[in-house]
Amino acid sequence: MSQPFHATPQVPVLALGDILLVTLQGELHDGMAEQLQQDLTHRIAASSVSGVVIDISGVEIVDSFLGRVLAEITSTAALLAARTVLAGMRPAVAITLVELGLTLPGLVTALDVDRAMELLSPGEA
Repeated sequence: MSQPFHATPQVPVLALGDILLVTLQGELHDGMAEQLQQDLTHRIAASSVSGVVIDISGVEIVDSFLGRVLAEITSTAALLAARTVLAGMRPAVAITLVELGLTLPGLVTALDVDRAMELLSPGEA
C-alpha cells in the first residue's frame, strides 16, 4: 500500500513499496529544493527505501543550482544505500544541462517513470 508523504507543500513524495516517487512540477525555488533534499535524506535514512525516482517531466527549466541539488540527492541517497533515477527529462532540459556543463555523475536517467521503476526493480542494475 502506498503512503503519501509531503516533503514540502509543493513537492509530493509517494512511497511505493521500498521506492520513493518524487514529482517535481513547475519551478522549484532554491529554498524548496534545499528543503526537499533534507526531507528526502531523512526519509531515506528513517525507512527501508532502496530507491528514489525523481520525475521532472513537469519541469521546464533546470538551472545550475537545481542540477547540483539533484546530484547531491543522488550522492546522499547512494551513501544511504538507495539508488536514484531521474525520470522524464525534457530535451530542452537535457540541452541546458549540457550547456551548463553539468554532467550529474552517478545519476541514472529514464525516459519516463515506468522505466525508472523497472530500473530500480530487483535484478536490474
